[in-house]
Amino acid sequence: MGPAWLWLLGAGIAASAHGDKSPAVAPALSSQLSEPAPAYLKVTPTITSFALRLYKRLAADTAGNLLFSPVSMASTLAMLSLGARPDAPAQVLEGLGFNLTETPEADVHQGFQSLIRTLQLPSPKLELKLGNSLFLDQQLKPRQHFLDSARELYGAFAFSANFTDSTSTGRQINDYVRTQTYGRVQDCLQDFHHDTLAVLLNHIFFKGTWAHPFDPQSTEEKSFYVDDTTTVMVPMMFQSSTVKYLHDPVLPCRLVQLDYVGNGTAFFILPDKGKVDTVIAALSRDTIQRWSKSLTYRLVHLYIPKASISGAYELRGALAAMGIADLFTNQANFSSISQEGPLKVSKVLHKAVLQLDEHGGVEVAATGGPLQLVSEPLTLNFNRPFLILIFDDFTWSSLFLGKVVIPA
Repeated sequence: MGPAWLWLLGAGIAASAHGDKSPAVAPALSSQLSEPAPAYLKVTPTITSFALRLYKRLAADTAGNLLFSPVSMASTLAMLSLGARPDAPAQVLEGLGFNLTETPEADVHQGFQSLIRTLQLPSPKLELKLGNSLFLDQQLKPRQHFLDSARELYGAFAFSANFTDSTSTGRQINDYVRTQTYGRVQDCLQDFHHDTLAVLLNHIFFKGTWAHPFDPQSTEEKSFYVDDTTTVMVPMMFQSSTVKYLHDPVLPCRLVQLDYVGNGTAFFILPDKGKVDTVIAALSRDTIQRWSKSLTYRLVHLYIPKASISGAYELRGALAAMGIADLFTNQANFSSISQEGPLKVSKVLHKAVLQLDEHGGVEVAATGGPLQLVSEPLTLNFNRPFLILIFDDFTWSSLFLGKVVIPA
């Protein structure tokens, strides 16, 4: 039997949903540190660093819109490492950025287990659905230990599939993803290699409620300047409210932090004209932490496009360049998944969708905290390419990273 193919899929959907008068109620990370540190803190900083490294690489290769879910990708790869031979898990986890001397492999998996379970805890007015699944060919005889570990640590459900019938199996997987993401992510899987034996899939669905809602009646068609020669008309949402704002003294950008009711928060970053690449190149965990500490409450006239953007990627090249290379060669050995083989990864596919809208009431409520009102409001108009980073601010894990070049 020749090399058999193992596919990794990631699918995500983020949507801003109905506005509400309630303030954001996400607990600050600092308040958690007075108690015993939860296990997810062993992995979330590394996931964020991995996210930003991958973000920079994808941004360099993507001229248009960019969107992906770091939590989705990282958890899928970490789950895959459970099935690798003794030396391969180290390459996968170290490629994600883990120092296995400081954080042993078992602690990494327990951290992901804690993260996945925490993200799925009920949250008021915020829906976050994260799941893993395994589609295994009916001729494959998986090892029970791998199935048990994947189920216990990553909540992964296993399904039997017939990959010799690529049409029906493709429909089975696509229907599953479409159902799990409420119809938003469709056709994430197109064609199989004829030797495909397994697909590892992660899906994530995020639907939040703005703490500061936008008034739909204030949305108007306005110009969006894609570049020096291209202008498109887009529906531009508007609100005048007190929000967390920063004119960065270090990087050429301005930004606001918009909270969701519950545990979600989003950074909207507007680079100076022509400085998108400069800002992306400087992104790091330290940058985000500095922003979080430096933001102050200001009265802002805020304009953000009402848009739906998506991203679809084959990440094999990007991951190989980041140090996770043997998965795609004959050096790979996933004998812990099945004794059949050799197995190696053929494709790492990822698709994400982000919907920004203003649904909700007309009235606006300020979030809690020391408000600093100014007599003259600032105007911040996202009418040129901008960046968006969405975090769960309970675990401080990166849910979605995006670059909006052409709002659709």
